[in-house]
Amino acid sequence: MQTNNLNPSHAGTFSKVQSSVYDVAQVMGGLYGDGIIGLKSAFSKEWVQKLHDEVLDLYEDALKRPGGAVGRGPKRHYVEIHPEDISGFVDLATHPWVIFVCEAVLGPDYKIVEIGFDVPNPGSQNQPWHRDFPAPDDTTVGRRLNSLAFNLTTVDVYEDMGPFEIAPGTQWDLPEGFQHEMFPPKNLYPRYEQRAQQKMPKMGDISARSALTIHRGTANLSDKSRPALVLGVDAPGANNAERHDLQLTRRFFNTLPDSLRQHLTYRLVDELEPIVQAHSIEGLMMGEA
Repeated sequence: MQTNNLNPSHAGTFSKVQSSVYDVAQVMGGLYGDGIIGLKSAFSKEWVQKLHDEVLDLYEDALKRPGGAVGRGPKRHYVEIHPEDISGFVDLATHPWVIFVCEAVLGPDYKIVEIGFDVPNPGSQNQPWHRDFPAPDDTTVGRRLNSLAFNLTTVDVYEDMGPFEIAPGTQWDLPEGFQHEMFPPKNLYPRYEQRAQQKMPKMGDISARSALTIHRGTANLSDKSRPALVLGVDAPGANNAERHDLQLTRRFFNTLPDSLRQHLTYRLVDELEPIVQAHSIEGLMMGEA
């Protein structure tokens, strides 16, 4: 994971953070260049351990419900959840680095549209190289990133646990010959393998990436699962909220700071409804051929 040597304990307004701790050029350069940046030790291990326990409970529940978990390859699932399903949602969504990166890349009117987690279990295989969704005109024509995915591992990641692998700079690749505009043809694989970087974050680390940068999950050869939380964020005009169903109960909504409410795309409900995953990536189901 790329590290920016930033102090995660800082809190304050965007302008205060900008001038004293974080650097717009560094953030923009990383996401427009490699397509991924990271911050070490953004959260305490105790905070992450609680998240890990909550994720495992949510995963067990999702596997029991029709449509609760969607396959992302053999022995690998994605589960979309409600913000109030985890106790640390507000901590994550209001972390100074998360706010700074969102404002720097997506602008002051960014919206959180998704929260969920991936679980590559023991025995999961290499995924085919892919994007998480087709590249919008904003990127292919306008050369602008209009969405980000933040990832936070709930365990220390080691080489045999199927680490996330990314091909830096490929968020700008035109989808020529891509199946469903997401899956590049096999003749491009050598290019991605030559560029490939495996990410092995530790508990407490967080990353931000363009989901358009070509990437894959690798084979988990260990006896441990590797859960990772996902927070999806859009710029105005992006349409990724259509793939998700961010629900908030009125009682939870009333506990949120106004500064966070304005950055959520949500549906207010009296009681949370089970989420039937709508963002299925069909090409991942068989693993790498």
